[in-house]
Amino acid sequence: MSKKYWYSNAIELEIELEDAEQGSHQGSCDNDIEELIDVPYIRAQLDTVDPGKLIEDLGEYGAWDDDELEDHEQNLRRLLWLACGDITEEN
Repeated sequence: MSKKYWYSNAIELEIELEDAEQGSHQGSCDNDIEELIDVPYIRAQLDTVDPGKLIEDLGEYGAWDDDELEDHEQNLRRLLWLACGDITEEN
């Protein structure tokens, strides 16, 4: 499987298209993101994400308030969901 790349202002993720499609579809993606976040190659990348940069990136979307953005693990899930959506849309 080929990996697809996703970039934000300060964060880069490499995700297989099949995994991106699992994390982005009609309806709730929460359960799928919960599964994907622990896939070893994805988790390894997420473990290197700087919390401050992630808050800054997610803050640009305007979808979450300051209190919501204090939870780093939840922010990683948001990041993964956004990346999956962008990769799926591009392919």
